[in-house]
Amino acid sequence: MEQERQPAAPNKKRRWLGTAIALLLIAGLGALAWHLTHPATGDRNGAGAGGPPGPGGPGGRRGGPNATTVGVAAVAHADIPITIDALGTVTPSATVTVTPQVSGVLTKVPFQEGQMVRAGQLLATIEPRPFELALMQAQGQLQKDEAQLDAAKVTLDRYQALLAQDSIARQDVDTQAALVKQLQGTVLGDQASVGTARLNLQWTRITAPVSGRVGLRSVDVGNLVSSGTSGGITTITELAPIDVEFAIPQDRIPQLQARIAAGAILAVSALDRTRTQVLDTGVFLSLNNSSDTQTGTVRAKARFTNARNALFPSQFVNVRILLDTLKDAVVVPVTALRHGPAGDFVYLLDDDRTVSQVNVTQGVSTVDRVQITKGLAVGEKVITEGGDRLKDGAKVQLPGDAASGPRRGASGAGFGGPGAHGGRHRGDATGGDAAAPAQGASHAHRWRDGASAPAEGASGARGHRASAAQS
Repeated sequence: MEQERQPAAPNKKRRWLGTAIALLLIAGLGALAWHLTHPATGDRNGAGAGGPPGPGGPGGRRGGPNATTVGVAAVAHADIPITIDALGTVTPSATVTVTPQVSGVLTKVPFQEGQMVRAGQLLATIEPRPFELALMQAQGQLQKDEAQLDAAKVTLDRYQALLAQDSIARQDVDTQAALVKQLQGTVLGDQASVGTARLNLQWTRITAPVSGRVGLRSVDVGNLVSSGTSGGITTITELAPIDVEFAIPQDRIPQLQARIAAGAILAVSALDRTRTQVLDTGVFLSLNNSSDTQTGTVRAKARFTNARNALFPSQFVNVRILLDTLKDAVVVPVTALRHGPAGDFVYLLDDDRTVSQVNVTQGVSTVDRVQITKGLAVGEKVITEGGDRLKDGAKVQLPGDAASGPRRGASGAGFGGPGAHGGRHRGDATGGDAAAPAQGASHAHRWRDGASAPAEGASGARGHRASAAQS
């Protein structure tokens, strides 16, 4: 029975040795996992456990391990334009419906739809022969009445001579004088008839009253037209110059009127839908005499030369009126200005890579810049990006600092010194003070590089097993 119970002791030792090895392996794996999830101070900062701290404090990287990377811009002088932006509609300076002045058959339409025409250019022709005959008839009647007037004048002169000799009654002289005046009136009416007939003949040639673009033709050749023809023959839209009508907020009217009263010629720009391209430039023309109570705006008009035909009637454009220009204003990017309970403020970058919250007073702003009337001086640096994560006195780093920190720490000569990675590069520490940090580094470095901890655990287990065998 004793011989059968003797093998139990070695089996018990083997089980205890296996349990110890398993515990050592579990402890090693736990330590390795903890090291991977909680990097050592030397690895984060680019210095070993015994190495000197790098620039920027114990963190080794400028601004410390919790520093926020930010964008910076300098406060500068710049000219800021004071403008009024509005949405406008292009309207032609003149729109004319070409309508016949006399009745007749349309014989010619020499224009093409959509072409540009000049003032006085022939657009259509009405049959002229009836009007030529009417002119001849009026001229004939005029000549007849002029002959009667001449005869009456000769008779009147003879009567007046006889009256001077007291050879004729005064009543006859007065009657002849009245006849002469009557014939003069008749001749004057005949002259008017001739003028009317001549004008009607001229109106048989329909010409363009203004320069511009011709619209679609409403009547074809061969139709009888008159002054009552609906829609006329065509329409002409004057495109150069051209106007833009827009609405100005009534709060900006006093500032606009002050500039107009000072005699300033206000420049106006017409921009496309995206506000990136200037279609044309003109001048402010007029302001309406009342405001719209529903929208709180006042209608205004600007005139453009439209030399490149970039503006088209009924086109929607963005209008920008240049009221004035502020010279040498202190400006910062719009992204640098922030708003808080105490008012507007900016984060000012100090020399030690910390930020200071400075209250400021803003003035006129544009799309990308804002004027600072109080609180900043030219040359100071303000935070433009990353300010949402900052507070007064916070540490920051610039994009260049963030890029240079890990590179210097990796080299071992920048922030961390020669002992920055002693555990990982033990062969570099050849002796003296440099070797001490390498040898004193945590086992976590060796586990990461060569997974030496489990090996040492295994060797320890083998030692226990050997000692057990000897005993």
